[in-house]
Amino acid sequence: MSGAERKQRTQRLRGGPAAAVRDPRLFEEFYRRHVDAVLRFVARRVEDPHTAADLTAEIFLAVLDSADSYRPGLGSETAWLYGIARNVVSSERRRIAREAERDLRFRGRRLLEPDDISRLEDKVDAESPGRRVWAALARLPEGERAVMELIAVDQLTVTEAAAALGIRQVTARVRLHRARKALREEAGAATAPPGCPQAATPDAALLYVLGGEA
Repeated sequence: MSGAERKQRTQRLRGGPAAAVRDPRLFEEFYRRHVDAVLRFVARRVEDPHTAADLTAEIFLAVLDSADSYRPGLGSETAWLYGIARNVVSSERRRIAREAERDLRFRGRRLLEPDDISRLEDKVDAESPGRRVWAALARLPEGERAVMELIAVDQLTVTEAAAALGIRQVTARVRLHRARKALREEAGAATAPPGCPQAATPDAALLYVLGGEA
């Protein structure tokens, strides 16, 4: 039995999301098991610690409504949570876009203790390379960007990324190939011949996401 299979078996023995939402003790265990991974996922996409805390809480609230959708055979609990987290983060971005002319600095923020803010700032700082990679993907079409983001930034497998996005594995592989091809072309265009005044070094973020098989 592989490590991933043992992990999924352990998660099933613990009851998984569906059991967790029916038992406060199991839900607390589920939360503690995954909160750091979810917070890192959010911190790769937002810079403000208050927003990171709020979105992480919203993601676990969304679990209450989505628990029955988890299918162990399609991927780990973490991959499933990343699918929920993408929706929550995307919804937040749309909300901000709609209210761009308003002052959102303190909107919807709970009071945090200084130690909490310091801890979240550390996590946000630690994920700054991930945010740079995410920014490098922003020019890709949505479908290709979503697959590349989950694989290159969040370190999911193709199978898990497909499950998180609700698409077939073959579709995920095709989108991954197209995304890497587009980024390779962009990196190549950014590099002029030696001695040329416009010579440039490809963005380090692009070099990072181009790793792995296309």
